[in-house]
Amino acid sequence: MTAGYRVSVDRDRCCGAGLCADALPTVFDQDDEGVVVLLDPAPGADLLADVAEAEFACPSRAITVHKAEESAA
Repeated sequence: MTAGYRVSVDRDRCCGAGLCADALPTVFDQDDEGVVVLLDPAPGADLLADVAEAEFACPSRAITVHKAEESAA
């Protein structure tokens, strides 16, 4: 883990708002049905603030940022 964190998505919770894909197209995308697709589960430390903002902004809470301790479990 480069940045000491990882990202996960719950595709079943995704409502297809697309805020994550618009904000961070190198980390998130959407499939043909508008459901989130995680492109990079371990983005660099330089993106941590942006990924945390995407987690906060997700209306369906489908994005989770895990600290290094959580990702090792």
